[in-house]
Amino acid sequence: MTRLSPRNALRRAAGLLAAAGLLAVVPLAGAAAPARADEPPVFTLGGPAETSLHPYRAGGGPKPSRLGITVTAPSGEEGTGFAGRFTLTFDLSGVAGVADVAFDGAASGAETSDGGASGGGALGAGASGGGTAPDCEVTGAKAVCVGTGVRPGTHPVAALVVTAAAGGERGDSGTITVTGEAEGAAFTPFTTRVTVGGPDLVMEELPFRTKLVPGDRQQAPITFANRGAGDAEGVLLTLRYTRGLDIPQRYSNCRYSEDDPGPSGVGRTTALCTVEGAFEAGEAYTLATPLTIEATERAYRDTFLYRIEEAGPPRPAPAAFERGDGAVLRAVPVTGPQNRAAGRTADPTPHDNQREADFRTENTADFAAYGDRVSGARGATVTADVGFRNVGPAWIGHLRSGEDVAVVDFTVPRGASVVAKPDRCRAVTAAGEYREDQRSPAPRYLCPTSPAVHDGEGLDLPFALRIEEVLIGAEGEVTVRAPRARNPALPFDPAPANNTARLVLNGGDDGDGPSTPPTSDPGPDASPSGAPATSAPGGGAAGASGGSDSGTGSGHGGGLASTGSGALTVAGAAAVALTAGLALVAAARRRTGRYS
Repeated sequence: MTRLSPRNALRRAAGLLAAAGLLAVVPLAGAAAPARADEPPVFTLGGPAETSLHPYRAGGGPKPSRLGITVTAPSGEEGTGFAGRFTLTFDLSGVAGVADVAFDGAASGAETSDGGASGGGALGAGASGGGTAPDCEVTGAKAVCVGTGVRPGTHPVAALVVTAAAGGERGDSGTITVTGEAEGAAFTPFTTRVTVGGPDLVMEELPFRTKLVPGDRQQAPITFANRGAGDAEGVLLTLRYTRGLDIPQRYSNCRYSEDDPGPSGVGRTTALCTVEGAFEAGEAYTLATPLTIEATERAYRDTFLYRIEEAGPPRPAPAAFERGDGAVLRAVPVTGPQNRAAGRTADPTPHDNQREADFRTENTADFAAYGDRVSGARGATVTADVGFRNVGPAWIGHLRSGEDVAVVDFTVPRGASVVAKPDRCRAVTAAGEYREDQRSPAPRYLCPTSPAVHDGEGLDLPFALRIEEVLIGAEGEVTVRAPRARNPALPFDPAPANNTARLVLNGGDDGDGPSTPPTSDPGPDASPSGAPATSAPGGGAAGASGGSDSGTGSGHGGGLASTGSGALTVAGAAAVALTAGLALVAAARRRTGRYS
């Protein structure tokens, strides 16, 4: 049997985690390289480096294994995905006489239950890299899949159902190669190996206590069995847990990564533990010392994934991972009748490699809105910084549904019009209804969060406002609420009184200013998506009309943006040099200097 190298084992772990429908994938070697603006995007095809097949049983029919193929596209500032059509070609000649291949939804008589352990979701069910699910057709030793759209990140793109061929023998092995092509994009090919009669590692499900309070701890005696036909030379244990959980132990044969929250705002810890030893077919194993799972003070809705697969001699993990400095994590045989029962019972299915647990912790998160105070002369463009902060203690994430946690509802003050807004915000009517026109100024804007908001973070939303009419003390409203207006309450927020703040326009110096970001604000770089980009609803840009010299702002301290008086002509300045106008401009300049 062909052995897995640790590098391939780590790559397989990443591909399978993505194919299982997780929110992100650990950044392993071979991830798609970011493309420059003048170069076409390069997408990386991936999946498990090796898949074991159940030997063919005469009269009993084949038992399938699932093989998931993923596509990784550049993410962050360097990647925006791909909206065009793409074609994947599978060269199956390398497994002729070794394995039979079909695609999920096209297999006849094969098991198609999808536990998500060995590959992507079902085709036809949105399993592509972000667009329409590929349409796949097998012809002889070749298969072609055609799909549309690839979004940034790593996503399942095809699911193969692979069975041992009739007449094959244990130890037979072959390869499948996947290539891709698209107009305006390039694909890095991927080759995977299938072997008849290898090990089949199965993770046992742990009976966790899932309703917690901050500070709760419980043991996790992870147990797995080898239900295959061959021994496993070393195993790779993957542990992946979200921001509210912690495993205090840091083992020396484990590599740890604190994942970048990225656009989704989901922070996770991933541990890849290479455990040495020969794990025999028909035997069950457990950790010599159980892990400890702790609900931290920021826990709310969290998940814990634990996965087992064959590895090999330990080698350096990717640079993003750091080795632990504690004891060595070991696995020992389960003694007594439980061992044989665990190793010889139910028919193996690939989803048994991986288990997940969802935890609900009794906790709260205080979302506090903040407004701003800005001033300017008629015709000037000013930047108002509004938004909210999660004062904590909990982080909030909708991990399963992927729905936005909240929305910032901003009503524009009278006498002003929006000339540039954050890209995440959409224009609506004054009543909050759908508005087809997204370019011209609107009376109200809705700005959704991501599916997760960390404790100490939130949204900073700079709006560029043109002052159409000087109305002393005109006010707009900034509210952070649930995404559905009919049920605006945030169920986790114990202090709804601070969910609303004001944007005051030309309010004078009465000292009755709007609320400001909480003092615990970690800065705009820590928000789930960083400082939001701006777009001009009317075709202009932030800072137009001689306004603020920046289209973005932190919204901190309730300070004022530049008044834009440099854009006025000499004749215009003289025309507005009345007593009230002079006082207004002078006040704005004094305050701009104070906050700049």
